[in-house]
Formats: sequence, structure tokens, C-alpha cells
Amino acid sequence: MTKSRARDLGLPFPGTPGPCNAITDVPGVEVGFCTLTDPAQKLRTGVTAILPRGRAPEPVPVMAGHYALNGNGEMTGTHWIDDAGYFLGPVLITNTHAVGACHTAAVQWMIDMYPAHFRAHAWAMPVVAETYDGVLNDITRLAVTPDHARAALDAAAPGPVTEGSSGGGNGMIAYEFKGGTGTASRRVSVGGDWTVAALVQANFGLRPWLSVLGKPVGQMMTEDRLIETETGSIIVVLATDAPLSALSLRALAKRAALGIGRSGTVGGNSSGDIFLAFSTANPQPMAARAEKLRTVTELNPEHLDPIYQAAVEAVDEAVINALVAGEDVATVNPPGRVCRAIDREALRQLFG
Repeated sequence: MTKSRARDLGLPFPGTPGPCNAITDVPGVEVGFCTLTDPAQKLRTGVTAILPRGRAPEPVPVMAGHYALNGNGEMTGTHWIDDAGYFLGPVLITNTHAVGACHTAAVQWMIDMYPAHFRAHAWAMPVVAETYDGVLNDITRLAVTPDHARAALDAAAPGPVTEGSSGGGNGMIAYEFKGGTGTASRRVSVGGDWTVAALVQANFGLRPWLSVLGKPVGQMMTEDRLIETETGSIIVVLATDAPLSALSLRALAKRAALGIGRSGTVGGNSSGDIFLAFSTANPQPMAARAEKLRTVTELNPEHLDPIYQAAVEAVDEAVINALVAGEDVATVNPPGRVCRAIDREALRQLFG
């Protein structure tokens, strides 16, 4: 069954999306999932995989930048991204206790993909990020294995992206509604025609904070609240084919904070709000194998405001898409409660 998306409900988000309104609208980007659900075992978790260059036959890094609005969380590989301005390999998003299993799988996937590269004493430093799903999933079971992460990597494909309870988003809660995976994209023209797109793992926010396109939705939908204090997180991955420098990509990653702020979050103290931005432009070999002098094309930072606007809009819509794709789910800890899906019909009527 095809899930509803925010635009299907008539929500008038600004901007022009790409054909899938997804991170896969950036050419070459692929997304895959491994989703683990077994209510009898209190299991609701998974892994989301993003391949920035698909299954490119040679190891080609992407320029990148990262930003942490609040660091109560994990995203591996970011020390090197901060220093070098690039990374090589996949991005995985999962639950807090599965970072190690996913890292192991990502390293093995890279070794299998690029055996000649690793015979020459190369190292792997993939990006693995997490949010906590312990309300809807028995996270202490350590259910996610490297095989599950490998399944998500092997499933990665272009085209439409399944939202809501897919992959790492399976056990996530946003604004006390069922949250999870969401995505959106924007077309933008700055010195050329580009796509800017976001994928989020939304697991953050309190109900009274929730705002949708300026309407205080959380204050209108007050039933079945779950928590009184912010305890979640959000991971945002921004992708673009616009030729941006590492410095500009770090600036782009910062704009994810403005994107999640549009839906109302104040960035709670216990929320790990961590963002990554990468560009598929300017493909170059690994630095150790490149020529001493290299030439790249970069957009002038003085003209990037439309790129920043596109990122903010895409992140905001991705968060709402994650909510709209939700379904009612029984809680595990504490047991006996229900995390409700947002009322899609009520949301439609607000914008009718």
C-alpha cells in the first residue's frame, strides 16, 4: 500500500520538488532499508542505508560538511569530515545500540566493493548515525546485526523512498506521534540547475511544539501524549549535485537546524540533533592517488542563499512526511500505551 505524503493531504509546501520528492532525486544517490518488526519479541527497529554514489566501480569520495546542533548522539566519521572535507562510502542510520554492528557491515561492504583499494593499505571510515528507539523497541536486545546492515546496503536503489516505519526509522517517535524516515527534495537554479534533498530520521520534539506550515498543530491535537520532557533526536542527511566546497557544505549542514526548527523544536537538551551534507559534484579519485594539482568547480558562497532556502524547505517537508507516514504502534517501555499516528484527515482539513 502506498503511504500518504504531506502534499497528498493538500499541505502547500513552498518550492519545486524533484520527480520523487526524495533524496534519490540527486543523481546517483541510492537508499535501502532493512526493517525488523516482531511485536511478540518487542522488536521494532532497523537500518537505513544511503549510497552517495550508488555502486560506483571505483572508490570516489564526496565532499562533505557536518554540524551538530546538540551533540547528545553519534555520527561516526565526522572528525575526518571536519578536517578533510570529504568522506568515502555509505551512510547508515540505525538505533543507538546498533552503531557498532552497522559500522562493521559498512567496512566489510567497502572492502568487498573496492578490494584493490584496500590491498594498498587503505582504511575505511564510514558514516553511521543513530537515534534512540527504546520506547517502541527493546533496544537492550541488540537485535541489529552486521547482516541486517548489509541487507540494507544491498537493498539500496534509486527511485521512490519508503517513509515512516522503514529501516532505522521503524521505532522512532516525533512530536509524540509515530515518526521515523522522511525525505523531500527541491530544484534550484544558481549558476546551473541543481537538486538539494534531505532524508531525516525523525525522533524528536514535544507535542505542544509541533507546528506545520505555521499552524500550531500540536496544540490542536493533544490526545495520547507520551512524554513530558524531550528525550529524542534527529539525524538529517542533505545531498546535492551542486558543486559546493567543504566549507559551503558545512554551512549547508547548519541550515538543517533551521529546517527542523520550522516544525517547532527548540532543540531539547537531551536531543541529539546531528546533520550531514554532501555533494556528488566534482568526482575525484582518493587524495592519495590523485595528482598534486587538481581543478574543481565551486559555486560562489555569495550566491548560495537559494541553496540554503532549498535545504531548509526540504528538511521541513521531510519531517512532516515522516509524521504523515506513521501508524499506531504499541509501546514497549513503558508497556501498555500506544504511540499514535498523526490524524491525517484532521491535518488535511486544516489546510482544506
